[in-house]
Amino acid sequence: MGDYIALIVLVVIIAAAAVYVIRQKKKGVKCIGCSACSNCNSKDKKGSCCGCNQEKDH
Repeated sequence: MGDYIALIVLVVIIAAAAVYVIRQKKKGVKCIGCSACSNCNSKDKKGSCCGCNQEKDH
């Protein structure tokens, strides 16, 4: 019985995360994990203000 409860909790957590990602993408958020992207003043539409889409120099 405990295994079923744990499985249900895991499924609910994964479903909630998927719904969150889908909603954020529909809003047009470029980088969901970046807290600065919601208030970014960058005028460069190709990249991201938080650096998620920028290439790193090696």
